[in-house]
Amino acid sequence: MNTILHLGLGSFHRAHQAVYVHQLQQLGDSSWAIAAGHLRPDMPETIAALQAQGGAYTLETVTPQGEKTYTRITSIQRVIPYQDDLAPLVAVGADAATRIISFTVTEAGYYLDAHNRLDWDGFEDLRKDLQALKAAQAGHTIYGALACILRARMQAGSGPVTLMNCDNLRHNGARSRSGLLQFIEALGDSALLQWVQTHTTSPNAMVDRITPRPTPDVAERVKAATGQHDAAALMAESFIQWVIEDRFIAGRPAWERVGVEMVHSVDAYEEAKIRLLNATHSCIAWAGTLVGYQYIHEGTHDAQIRRMAYDYVTDDVIPVLDTPDKPCPLDLPRYRDVVLDRFGNPAICDTNQRVAMDGFSKVPGFIAPTIRERLARGQSIDSVAMLPALFLAYLQRWHLGQIPYTYQDQAMQPEVAHAMCAAADPVAAFCADPTLWGELAEDPRLRDAVRRAHDRVGRFVQAHMAAQTAVPN
Repeated sequence: MNTILHLGLGSFHRAHQAVYVHQLQQLGDSSWAIAAGHLRPDMPETIAALQAQGGAYTLETVTPQGEKTYTRITSIQRVIPYQDDLAPLVAVGADAATRIISFTVTEAGYYLDAHNRLDWDGFEDLRKDLQALKAAQAGHTIYGALACILRARMQAGSGPVTLMNCDNLRHNGARSRSGLLQFIEALGDSALLQWVQTHTTSPNAMVDRITPRPTPDVAERVKAATGQHDAAALMAESFIQWVIEDRFIAGRPAWERVGVEMVHSVDAYEEAKIRLLNATHSCIAWAGTLVGYQYIHEGTHDAQIRRMAYDYVTDDVIPVLDTPDKPCPLDLPRYRDVVLDRFGNPAICDTNQRVAMDGFSKVPGFIAPTIRERLARGQSIDSVAMLPALFLAYLQRWHLGQIPYTYQDQAMQPEVAHAMCAAADPVAAFCADPTLWGELAEDPRLRDAVRRAHDRVGRFVQAHMAAQTAVPN
């Protein structure tokens, strides 16, 4: 039996990667199984439920038409208990039977700046991990944890292993590998650095499936449909996609048998997904929050919000992703329409709170590339500028304590964001922030476009508020 060690036992992993391994097992291929655990002491109730159920759980899938199906997923055969020293995770990672170490820590969990350098100054977690490993203790960022695991694997002589990033991060394998190598360089462990460079690969991958945080009613529906009480039940949309570069140094499951696209390069798929899906998702979440919606489908069915998302993709994204000299292999207009249909699925009940999080990594990762490419061609950025303008308006609400839920953002320094919103010219301060914009910071073309867009956002919100308070005759 070959093992995939997965770090980050959240909903997305269980609705995506674990499903593909399960489907392969259902075809009779039992040569691979998953062992999974957390790097931090979160989700204790879910972990306990999974342990009590032997790693099994029920997945509810919902089509845009509201059709529900229920599947018992059994590919996670070991749920690794959390320990502060990560010893159980390290032991599995150092085992020769482990051929792949995969991870989902969200896009903000990689601590990379606009130049793909680790942001040591901005993140205390990184500095703590470095000191912990120097003192022969465990690290709890993805880099600290991987360094612990890979050092133990090297010392055990357990052979090569593939490091598989499953997060929504452009060039996710290459970028997380760069961060890991930078961390090990800072650690000063030259033997480990050389071993990782020689004995690991890090394929890029594109992952896609909308997976809301489970709510209690999911378990209630599962019990009604199956008769089973499942405290680890979750739900996802019926759509699922996984595209992976076929660069596995120690073997891999035959994922192509269950619909995974194994390719030479994921670049075109990745750009389409990040810009047409991820950025649009954030657009709808920020806009929907501003006018009082709780769920993504509500904003998607709002004609004005849908038009913002549609125009952003149609006017500014498709023209830079599909050009005569570099045609896109995907039908981008169709992809756009499928994405909006998926977001409009009312059965998913995906919250604006979940999708709106981590704007300080989503603006540079999902939105700035389109702005940069449009400006380089001397083209308008009026449609794409609506997205950062929406985020700024959202931040201003957060600054005033008027967001109706807790905003989470691993890449944001709260004091910097508060100062930005309190500035005499918030648009100028926002457009000058290097974390958000890198080399675009303080570009007058960006500032002017965002200022115009910010005015449009203000009018949009005012019109919505007026319509909601209007009294019928």
